[in-house]
Amino acid sequence: MALLQQKTLLLGLSFCCMTFMVSSHGRQYTPPSVPQLTDLFSHVSVDQGFSKAYGLQNIKVSNNGSMATLTLDNSSGSGLESKNKYHYGFFSAAIKLPAGLSSGVVVAFYLSNWDMFPHNHDEIDIELLGHDKRNDWVVQTNIYANGSVSTGREEKFYFWFDPTQQYHYYSILWNSHHIVFFVDNIPVREFPSTGAFSSVYPSKPMSVHITIWDGSKWATHGGKYPVNYNNGPFVASFANMEITGCASNPSAPAGSQCPSKASDSGADPVQGQDFAQLSSQQTTAMDWARRKLMFYSYCKDISRYKNLPPECK
Repeated sequence: MALLQQKTLLLGLSFCCMTFMVSSHGRQYTPPSVPQLTDLFSHVSVDQGFSKAYGLQNIKVSNNGSMATLTLDNSSGSGLESKNKYHYGFFSAAIKLPAGLSSGVVVAFYLSNWDMFPHNHDEIDIELLGHDKRNDWVVQTNIYANGSVSTGREEKFYFWFDPTQQYHYYSILWNSHHIVFFVDNIPVREFPSTGAFSSVYPSKPMSVHITIWDGSKWATHGGKYPVNYNNGPFVASFANMEITGCASNPSAPAGSQCPSKASDSGADPVQGQDFAQLSSQQTTAMDWARRKLMFYSYCKDISRYKNLPPECK
């Protein structure tokens, strides 16, 4: 992603800078400098880009539609769904997570088409998993393609900051070259579309979802610590939403609206060569994140997979 240009941020929110930070695990890290990819794209208001999907009473929109809070309480979680489906694009939100003990709580920013393809759906997930007294919030990334839900491709990371104190960016880049997950513009995971990855690469248009929900059965220590609603309600705040990509009609003939190969960059601003591969600066930053912060990868879980997925070999 070369030739990145920066724009001036107009929102007066308190966003974290990429400077010295201390995680609540006690580890002290200075994140590498990276291009601010989130500065390249325009923000979309909640009403412009999203519909209320469920838990309507727990969704509050404010600041002229630029911000939203989603709440999980003992009556319901809540969620937003994009009005359009997209085939490739850049998707991002600035999120401030619920403070206090939050075991079992899941805050998710993800792409999915399960409503259109219930038996062979695709999914690209950023899931933020709540914590108990001994553990912090965790970032989990995951990918499904063509209904491959029996093979989870999770990778988990600790934060290098407290995600409950300020807004931080969580972003997904998806094009014909690769999928990249970002936290505060630092790439933490890249999933290429070629080689052994090609058969499990998401290929159908998807909606963007923003949700908070009860993941008691699995989210914190495999379900050991469920949601304790005495600590609630749990409120996640969202701002600076970005949806930049090719809006697609899933029922239209394949390839009729959105680019299907690398040379077709006109319909999608993230399909061109500037987004075909990570820059050297981004690659260095991703190596840093994976060495310092990643504590689980499905490719190393031999107790779970006697035969590792082909892309792990």
